[in-house]
Amino acid sequence: MSQTPIELKGSNFTLSVIHVHDAQPEEIRRAIEEKVEQAPGFLKNAPVVINVAGLGRDTPWESVSQAVLATGLHVVGVSGCSDSKLKQAVVRSGLPLLTEGKAPKRSVAQVPAPTPAAVKTRLINTPVRSGQQIYARNSDLIVTSSVSAGAELIADGNIHIYGMMRGRALAGASGDGECQIFCTHLSPELVSIAGQYWLSDQIPAAFAGKAARLCLQDGTLTIHPLI
Repeated sequence: MSQTPIELKGSNFTLSVIHVHDAQPEEIRRAIEEKVEQAPGFLKNAPVVINVAGLGRDTPWESVSQAVLATGLHVVGVSGCSDSKLKQAVVRSGLPLLTEGKAPKRSVAQVPAPTPAAVKTRLINTPVRSGQQIYARNSDLIVTSSVSAGAELIADGNIHIYGMMRGRALAGASGDGECQIFCTHLSPELVSIAGQYWLSDQIPAAFAGKAARLCLQDGTLTIHPLI
């Protein structure tokens, strides 16, 4: 018997969510293009989800979606839609309606939890140059040297940088919102935890070049001094 031509498997992907508010489609397009220009390595031609919770029921959905597509982004779905009229417009455009939220917690009271395996760590002791991408799959990432602008660090776990950080750092890449970023000299192009990100101009000036710790609190990216 020949092998089946397809397999259906579950998987997790981290996607950026664009929260669109009531505005002219042209204003939306310009605002997105500005963000893409600030972080082209992260956003150019990226797959995204559009959150429409901030739109009214009479929003011209077709014009809004075309404004987003005109920036080069690839829309894979729409979230935050509660209005029936807007839902119909989204469905007619061929996009799926998605639900954002945390997976429900499962009760494990009857079954003793197994002892967790030791978390692996990927260690980089050399400078990470512009154009390089380091990915720590299912583990933390530690970089003991500098990270140049244009370089990218990605980890399914935490990220530690013990040098000047000028590139991009994406922790919790598999969607783990408990992950954090630790840095002794913070001057990045972009930081992200579980898909929530800041560009360089969103990082508080008081932390520029300083030791800092980034984490998610109630789903929002926050920053603290690294003591």
